[in-house]
Amino acid sequence: MIILIKVLWESIRQAFGSLWSNKLRSFLSLVGITIGIFCIISVKSAVDSLQQNVMEGLSELGSETVYVEKFPWNEDWEENYHKYIKRPEPDLDDYEVIKKKSKMAEHVAYSVFQGGKTIKYKSNSLSNAFIKGSSYEFQAIQKLDIVKGRHFTQSEYNSGANKVILGAVAAQGLFGQLDPIGKQIKLAGQTYSVIGTLESEGENEFNFMDFDDVIWITLTNARRFMNIKDGRGVGESLVVKGRQDVASEDLKAELTGILRAHRGLRPKDKDNFSLMEMSSLNAMLDGVFGTLNIAGIFIGGFALIVGMFSVANIMLVSVKERTNIIGIKKALGAQRAIILLEFLIEAVVLCLIGGLIGLMVSYGLITLISVAIEFKMVMTLSNAITGVVISIFVGLLSGIIPAYLAARLDPVVAIRQ
Repeated sequence: MIILIKVLWESIRQAFGSLWSNKLRSFLSLVGITIGIFCIISVKSAVDSLQQNVMEGLSELGSETVYVEKFPWNEDWEENYHKYIKRPEPDLDDYEVIKKKSKMAEHVAYSVFQGGKTIKYKSNSLSNAFIKGSSYEFQAIQKLDIVKGRHFTQSEYNSGANKVILGAVAAQGLFGQLDPIGKQIKLAGQTYSVIGTLESEGENEFNFMDFDDVIWITLTNARRFMNIKDGRGVGESLVVKGRQDVASEDLKAELTGILRAHRGLRPKDKDNFSLMEMSSLNAMLDGVFGTLNIAGIFIGGFALIVGMFSVANIMLVSVKERTNIIGIKKALGAQRAIILLEFLIEAVVLCLIGGLIGLMVSYGLITLISVAIEFKMVMTLSNAITGVVISIFVGLLSGIIPAYLAARLDPVVAIRQ
């Protein structure tokens, strides 16, 4: 153990000595390692951050839910536009029949949304407001956090009461520092009472439903001024959450039977709807993110190969310069394994230095990008460890041949040189 520690210390000392005595040569040799680690870790961190932001946005769609859609999510429907354009939109009738006949659904929610409305509070107003009307079950599926106030009650939903919940940005725009709960606002020519405000979702370019700007009312209330029956001028969403003991495929099979019967499809007719869930998007996105990671590894790999040969060249020169010393060590009883280990550790230390520089540059760039464009990017501990492991692996590859040649030297011949 003591010998191993001495070998380790001597190897580290010699690695730094080699760097110091041959600054330019060492710098040029380590540039490849630095660039390679920088490319791999920067791309991996960027892809991981992008994936995290996208998944945070997708989490709003619900992880254990099935969406009844006109167009599929997992293919480019624009290329098959004529195939899907004649499909009907999911509507209120679909919602009601699923809610009535489904035995596997825990909650069924139907929502409509419309932009272009103006809401007012005294002299303050918001134009092009995003109005969302939803069935009572929506809040059980979406589970939006109320920071002040409360959700709708069942009686408020049944009666279509003029109650509204505001997103964080909408509440700030109308009321500023005032407490909005209980205040009266004007919407569609009617007076509404604010009963709650939602917790801010923060800046995320991948929020697929921006609830910070939402003006949320009940579906029964929205029917008074939105054209829900034929769906003109409104967006629609129909989502089903299955019971915990029900597999998603079983739920989708049941929904398929209910919707086909409700829409009068014959046995040979194809479905005129799509049943989508998060797993469909996840599988598609995993492939995209995997490809991006491979691209980063491929680009960084070339730099690492160049760096590996450069470090190997340094080690070969180091072996030649220290041939006499190696001969003396072997004459005094140093075993081949010790010599081999000494040069391997030295090569690993050199590559670790280059890798750590690459990690620091990558961290600085990621931090700068996060501040400059308000896109949340982080270098995770796993990515940093990946960079260190790659550096060690490259060090072992680049040092193995020089270390082997050093270990095989004949002590008598080596001392004479």
